[in-house]
Amino acid sequence: MPLRIVFCGTPEFAVPSLRHLIAHPDFQVEAVVTQPDRPSGRGREIHSSPVKLAAVAAGIPVYQPEKIRSDAAYDYFQRLAPDAVVIIAYGQIVPKRLIEIPRLGWINLHGSLLPKYRGAAPINWAIANGETRTGLTTMLIDPGLDTGPMLLKHEADIGPEVTAPQLTLLLSESGGPLMVETLEKLARGGITPEPQDNSQATFAPILKKEDGRMDWSVPAQKISDRIRGFDPWPGAFTTFLGKSCRIWGKPLLDPAAEAGLKSAYAPEAWVDGAILMLGREVFVSCGENTILQLEFVHLEGRKRVTAREFAFGVRLAAGECFGR
Repeated sequence: MPLRIVFCGTPEFAVPSLRHLIAHPDFQVEAVVTQPDRPSGRGREIHSSPVKLAAVAAGIPVYQPEKIRSDAAYDYFQRLAPDAVVIIAYGQIVPKRLIEIPRLGWINLHGSLLPKYRGAAPINWAIANGETRTGLTTMLIDPGLDTGPMLLKHEADIGPEVTAPQLTLLLSESGGPLMVETLEKLARGGITPEPQDNSQATFAPILKKEDGRMDWSVPAQKISDRIRGFDPWPGAFTTFLGKSCRIWGKPLLDPAAEAGLKSAYAPEAWVDGAILMLGREVFVSCGENTILQLEFVHLEGRKRVTAREFAFGVRLAAGECFGR
């Protein structure tokens, strides 16, 4: 007899796992619980979550409580009495009385190798902090924030140029098979939940606009990591002549180009955030004598352009800097 499941989730990250469960003969997805439809975009039109759209396309009933802590939501889960609830990036904290309803518990797919990067934005912060390895963890949720016992893990490399959207897509596609394996083993008693070592925990809080502000006193590699980790929001931004601008770039690793820059500019030009040019390329002086090769710039009130187009468009003068 198939395992009866309720699926809770909201963003695109959760959709591959939902589709895997719907297609698998050992599972019966009884219902999908997702956030209410919300206005978004410039026109503030009402939009459904990606999980809702996937559920409707598959003919799965959808429930959208404003608050999952409500009595109505409790009654809904009580009536369904699922064997397990799968929850992936749902967006609300689940109360203890709901956690106790399914006999196998609530199984979460988290975008990090727990206990590292607990919280709302594990993929973004792993990249922004320069990690080279991450992954997924399935866990039984408890009333804490990503503190429940761990079930299975899937590891993945973080490439030196990978962005948050790219890594999110990679991990989301790996999440479906991992969740299927977790549920199968859990149902037959083939997993011993492993408590997390709280002393090893790190946190990945929800992103704020100010997280994207670049500090040019840090090395170019750290700036590059933040550019990749905070894509597409809040983005990596700075100021230029009092205007906000978003920037893209990578560390300069070419010794010949670095030598050429250092012979072309006097030592006093190498202040943090200084914008430098060599041939057709544009660079930024960063902390610890490192250099960022600037690729694109989106200046407030203008369109995104190449670094060279930016330099000529603003008539870049000697001594001009970002962050001023």
